[in-house]
Amino acid sequence: MANALVNRAATVNQATNFFRASFSFVRNLSTATPTTKDPSTKSSADGPKKPKRKKKKNLFEVAQFLPNWGLGYHMAKTHWTNVSYEITKINLYKDGRHGKAWGLAYRDGLPIADAPKKISGVHKRCWKYIANLKKAEGSLDQIKEAEESTLNPDVQAA
Repeated sequence: MANALVNRAATVNQATNFFRASFSFVRNLSTATPTTKDPSTKSSADGPKKPKRKKKKNLFEVAQFLPNWGLGYHMAKTHWTNVSYEITKINLYKDGRHGKAWGLAYRDGLPIADAPKKISGVHKRCWKYIANLKKAEGSLDQIKEAEESTLNPDVQAA
């Protein structure tokens, strides 16, 4: 009886080995690459790989890497030209990616207003840090007076 069990186990083992070998052979055939170098059979995966799109950042994700959470630094939306905000106050929520921000608006490096205002769209993913913006020294009134004083001598000379 023991011989019968051993013989039966051996035949079952041989059958499973046969099926495993045949399945692995079929699997190898299906995953084998074609040996022809015909460019028409080239798959789309072999083509040039597209670079991954970089996820844009909201204002707080940009500001977190700046000293003091970006206070005193200029930031702008990527589609703005010659307009930026100098961050004066940030009210950050616990998660560090949301909150409220206030700042002075600048156009062409000159402040638009004296008082800071609440920045809209701070959660939108289109913000960038403006690294080399030349700050005009003084307040808005001083800048206007300086511009008027330079314009008046030209008018008087004419």
